[in-house]
Amino acid sequence: MNLDQSELYPKIDPQNMLAEIDGLPDQLLAAWEQGLVEADFFSAEQSAAFQRILITGMGGSAIGADLVTAYVAPFCRLPIFVSRDYDLPAWARGAETLVIACSHSGNTEETLSATQQALERGCGLLALCTGGKLAALAAENHFSAWKFVHAGQPRAAVGFSFGLLLAALQRLGLIPDQNSALRAAVVAMQTQKISLMSGVPVSQNPAKRMAGQLVGRGITFFGAGLHAPIARRWKGQMNEIAKALAQFEALPEANHNTLQGLNVPEEVLSRSIALFLRAPSDHPRNRLRIELTRQAFMLEGVNTDFLDAHGETRLEHLWTLLHFGDYLAYYLALAYDIDPTPIPALQNFKASMSR
Repeated sequence: MNLDQSELYPKIDPQNMLAEIDGLPDQLLAAWEQGLVEADFFSAEQSAAFQRILITGMGGSAIGADLVTAYVAPFCRLPIFVSRDYDLPAWARGAETLVIACSHSGNTEETLSATQQALERGCGLLALCTGGKLAALAAENHFSAWKFVHAGQPRAAVGFSFGLLLAALQRLGLIPDQNSALRAAVVAMQTQKISLMSGVPVSQNPAKRMAGQLVGRGITFFGAGLHAPIARRWKGQMNEIAKALAQFEALPEANHNTLQGLNVPEEVLSRSIALFLRAPSDHPRNRLRIELTRQAFMLEGVNTDFLDAHGETRLEHLWTLLHFGDYLAYYLALAYDIDPTPIPALQNFKASMSR
């Protein structure tokens, strides 16, 4: 469809995914404020015992963990690991390990399996969910559960998974006060949003223009450091919202293998596009790698472009990039005349697993 015909959006998007994307800044702030006042939390003695943290989750419930882990890595005093599987690693046991189970529905089978193991091994436990079996498991076994209200898709609840996790880490005394930084990130998102909303024409809307470049192309997102999980988030949003094939790569690792894969097949390369996420907070050497990697792709006939973060701080850079990617995936879905909300392939697969 013509992306300037915003009056037609509700016909393709009857469940209003656009409202979820527009509301993400408010969701992030609400989650942060909820996490700071949740009464069901650890005592000072329990908190002091933790020596390591493992966050378990899948899909949209896990990406917030990736983002938090990358963001706090320079200043968090305990190691944090993210697990996307049924089983916990062998070292995750005892009161020294805090396991945070993230499941939007509360019914994710991999997360429930890992949570049950954490119970059996005597780990500290915190659940983040809207309810379901995970909330029931927490009530039955008397461990902390923070329930949030969100009726949409898990991928649209990234503000909750990030904001609640960040608040939990602050309340554990593991990171400096993030209140000012988070509120500034929300303001940066709201400022950026002005140019990305549906009523802004293609000529003035960078997300709509970029979506037009992606039509008919295979997409690879590149991110370095803090922005590697953003590249992963964008890949997932392209899959679930636009139903488009996409992949992501992390720098500097991609410079040790991916570059050599730019020879064949030529017909695929010519129909591909590589998008490089950038921010002033990137490590200087990674910023150089981004520039040189883009040049290498261009020389092999691959379409490329930069996507730049906005704001002053690392948290502003993270969230303005993430939010731009949500709009980009949405407009690509509409360009393909695809409803951005349903995920029938994933639901059918889950049904097959259940059988």
